[in-house]
Amino acid sequence: MSQDIGDFVPPSCELLGLGEPTHGEPAFGWVRNDLFDRLTGLGFRSIALEIDRVAALAVDDYVQGGPGSLDDVMRDGFSHGWGGFAPNRALVAWLREHNATRPPEDRLTFHGFDAPTENTTAPSPRAYLEHARDHLGLDLDLAGLLGDDERWHHTDAIMDPARSPGATPEAEKARVIADDLLARLHERAPESPRAAWSRAKTHLTAGIALLRYHRQAAIPLDQGARIRLLLATRDAIMAENLFAIRDAETRRGRTLVFSHNLHLKKTPSTWEMRGTSMTWHGAGEIVASLWGDRYAFIASSLGRSAALGLGDPPAGTYEDDLGGRFATWGLTTTMPSGLTRTDTTPPMGYFPLAADTLDGADALLHVADGTSLRR
Repeated sequence: MSQDIGDFVPPSCELLGLGEPTHGEPAFGWVRNDLFDRLTGLGFRSIALEIDRVAALAVDDYVQGGPGSLDDVMRDGFSHGWGGFAPNRALVAWLREHNATRPPEDRLTFHGFDAPTENTTAPSPRAYLEHARDHLGLDLDLAGLLGDDERWHHTDAIMDPARSPGATPEAEKARVIADDLLARLHERAPESPRAAWSRAKTHLTAGIALLRYHRQAAIPLDQGARIRLLLATRDAIMAENLFAIRDAETRRGRTLVFSHNLHLKKTPSTWEMRGTSMTWHGAGEIVASLWGDRYAFIASSLGRSAALGLGDPPAGTYEDDLGGRFATWGLTTTMPSGLTRTDTTPPMGYFPLAADTLDGADALLHVADGTSLRR
């Protein structure tokens, strides 16, 4: 079976999704780095990770040769604490080194495609809207309108609809202002350097997304329905960001996007939490529904992992079938047969391979043992 990534990228593919079944096994980050290096020979010129799109602007500045230190950019440019992951640090260092000897048009670019949110918190939209306001040179007191940032960022603002500021008159006014800012930004595009305009739009659309997310958080629903709505809202934002990234990159080359299988799969995403099953349309399903074969998805699975405390897969499972094919890791389009493994626990953070993940996948990446790929 081939490990040549070129064998698994359809000619029509502009955006290649590479999934991971857990964020806790570093092996997938190391494989991602290796594959992206190879993909640059197939016309890929950008990579997008599951981190805050606005924060990631600092990472791209750095890999383009900008000032600052690697330590600073890993701290400030990565959300979710993922700047501390060794494969991510290695990726950023390699991108800067790769770009150092190349002209701007041939350099690789770095993107985040996530909303600026955590699982149970979301910041105030104030700073994002103010960036666009300042770019346009307007006099708007957004701090006075939106109030203290902490009342937006507090966990209760997301988890308790009664504490959410998302449906207040001030928030509704901010939504109108944000829409006006977006219209004004487009009206005045000829007056601004393209890079500054794009940066302002990225901040503004993030602020609009936050207003939308907080508005959803204000809807009184039972907790399961509430979380499902927020998951769906976040993935819709992710899909919008992927479309925007591809719009910026379309003349330069193709894009690799790396994220959890749940966000990139072409079928509905499902998550069991505290006995409640939640299903929603993930970013990959949204993109695939609109782009067809311009989007391709490589799902991933894991055999065993010391980092997660995950043992050998039970006989008869999908992972057991794949373990018989690959000693370390490999790619295949021959999908496994078997059952979904049931020897995992929520603290492990591993989402076992299931039929709905395989459905629509263009290929599959299997890591037999995460330990074998330590660096």
